[in-house]
Order: sequence, then C-alpha cells, then structure tokens
Amino acid sequence: MKPRPLLTQALIQPETLSGLSLKDWDLLIRQARHANLLGRLAYRLTECHLLSQVPEQARAHLESALGVAQRQTQAVQWEVNRIVQALEQLQAPIILLKGAAYIIQQLPTAQGRLFSDVDILVPKPQLEAIELALKIHGWITTHHDEYDQRYYRTWMHELPPMRHLTRETLLDVHHTILPETARYHPDPQQLLNAAMPVAGYGDRVKVLAPTDMLLHSATHLFHEGELNHGLRDLSDLDSLLRHFSAQDAAFWEKLIERAKQLDLTRPLYYALRYTTMILDTPVPPTTLRAAQVGAPSWITRQWMDALFRRAFQPPHPSCEDWLTKPALWMLFVRAHWLKMPPWLLIRHLFHKAFISPKDPNI
Repeated sequence: MKPRPLLTQALIQPETLSGLSLKDWDLLIRQARHANLLGRLAYRLTECHLLSQVPEQARAHLESALGVAQRQTQAVQWEVNRIVQALEQLQAPIILLKGAAYIIQQLPTAQGRLFSDVDILVPKPQLEAIELALKIHGWITTHHDEYDQRYYRTWMHELPPMRHLTRETLLDVHHTILPETARYHPDPQQLLNAAMPVAGYGDRVKVLAPTDMLLHSATHLFHEGELNHGLRDLSDLDSLLRHFSAQDAAFWEKLIERAKQLDLTRPLYYALRYTTMILDTPVPPTTLRAAQVGAPSWITRQWMDALFRRAFQPPHPSCEDWLTKPALWMLFVRAHWLKMPPWLLIRHLFHKAFISPKDPNI
C-alpha cells in the first residue's frame, strides 16, 4: 500500500510536520487548499499548539484560512437569524443541517471549516408555506427550467436551491434527507421527533440528535455524486465520531440501533469503514462488528474500496493515479443509480444531456 498523502497524515498526526522542508510545506498547502481543508489543518495545528512553529511562508496561508473560516462562521450565524425571522409567523420547526448545525452548536467540526450554503429540514406538509415566506423575504429559486422545477418538486428531497436577492447566500430547504425515489427510505418524522432545541431559540430552531446528525452526514457523503470535497466530508465524520463518542459512553450502541431504525445501516457501515481506514478514527471493534449488518457482498466491498480510496485522496495531481478519474466517474454513476430507478435515471440523464438549456445558475 502506498504511503498516505501529506495532507491526510497532517490531519491525523499534525505533530509529524515539524521536520517538513519549505518544498513539503508548499505541497501540503496546495493539497489542503484543493481539498477545502486548509482552515481545518490550521485549526488542528492551533489546537496542538504547533502553528507558531510553522515556517512563516506557510503560516501566512494557514492564518489567512482561519480568518476566512471565522468570517464565514459569522455569516452563517447571521443567515440563520434571517431565516428564523422570515419564518417566525409559521409554527414549523427549523432543523439546521450539516455546516449550519455544526456552527450553531459550536462543535469542533465547525472549526476552520468553510461553508457554501445553509441547509434546513422542515415538515413536508408546511413546505409550500415555508417557500412562500422565504420568497417574501428575498429568497428566489436558482433553477428556472421547467423540467428542473418538476424534477425537484416531484422526486427530490428538497426544494430547488434558493439564493437571497441581496446577500446572494444559498439556502437548501429539505423535507427529508434522501430523494423519495432512493433505495433507502429513512422516515423524516423520526428525525424531526428526535431533534434537539438550540439554546437561545426556544423550540423554533433545532438540530438533529447526535446519532441522526452522524447518520445524515454519512448518508449525504455516500450518496454524493461529486466527491471533490470527499476528504473534507470524511474528515467531518471523523470529527463528529470523536466528539460524540467522547460526550456519551453509550453513543456507539445508540448509533448502531438508530441506523437500523432509519434504514441507514449501509451508509453507516461505509462511514465507519473509511474513517478508520483513511483517518484512523478510533472506533471500538465491537461497533465495527455490529456495523457489519450493513455490509455489502465481498465483491462489492472490494470495488468500493478501490473507488473510495481514490475519492478520499486530496483532489490534487500529486495524489492521483491513472484510475482516479474513472473511479470518480463510476461513483458519480453509482450515486445517481442509488437515487432513482433505472427508467427515471435514463430519462433524467437524457434530458439533462440533450434537452435542458444550459442555465448558468444551475
């Protein structure tokens, strides 16, 4: 097995970076920037009291990334407040997902992380009223093609992405965590029922329960078709697993049982397999054995290892081989195969390839 990329090793053991040459630091910074992990690398070094020991030329990039991440954190907090204000006349709870949830709970996963949008989960029966309220407060749809609108509203797990007219921030409004045509069908009501209120917001703003937050992150990653941020998202899982297991001794047992309840044992299996394989996440052997309930066949596992080992490398030429691009393409096809039945997949791909106009906002 070839040695780990410099970035992966740095995330696991930042103390090993003390002997790097300037040339090595240059490569590490490039790998981290391409992987959208420069801020997280800077936070890891700060956490270990090592940032001051980094050569000045490299330290300037790391400190800048921390500053950008901090400004984005403030922007997301402001955006959450605007969303709450826009929906305050409705009785629907707002469940923050992914990055916004990490920030609002001040989880270690948020430290140094960059964010491109805000994701929320709301009850499907109130989706129309929520969309109208958001439009009144300046959010507009980004997909104007009639086919795309029908595609999202009929088959997907979310509204077409929305962008604010003046702030140009992006908002994804979900009513469940997987498309309704997908192979797995986690019950969104179970997620809503178990959601936890966020201090300072009453019952209006909530986040998923720890097990559900982990399972959603895993489900999103292992159903994702474009894995240019694959290592960053795997690093999110690593951070969440370390944090939640340290907070709750029963977390691992609860996680396995919750995956069974939500029909998400397969994405949990992959999450535990690849966080331990790529990032040395400390998962108890008993949990790994219990997670085998979601394991695919031996031949599928070999294929997935070959594909995901490449997808979870930093997206930089120094980490690629001649099979990287074919692997990413096969994972793209796999993601669509999991999201919709063959007849719908063929129709959708044909329409997107030959009929849909090329909308720059899509």
